[in-house]
Amino acid sequence: KSGREFAAWLGLVPGQVGTGGKVRLLGISKRGDTYLRTLLIHGARAVLAHVKEPGPWVEQISKRRPQNVVTVALANKIARTIWA
Repeated sequence: KSGREFAAWLGLVPGQVGTGGKVRLLGISKRGDTYLRTLLIHGARAVLAHVKEPGPWVEQISKRRPQNVVTVALANKIARTIWA
């Protein structure tokens, strides 16, 4: 239905269930396409390694989070733009 559901299906973000405005986060599943998830994460890792000047979003998140979390967050962003 949405980019977020696509990312949850891939296992990049936790699943989400909610009714009546109350949202409950589920775990990160590994049931999606493992190969596609791996390609997205490796692609994001390559982008982070080869970019000369990362954007402000990447710089802000890298200050707060570990490098692997930043990589998966970028892979999630890439996956959502593919879906949209």
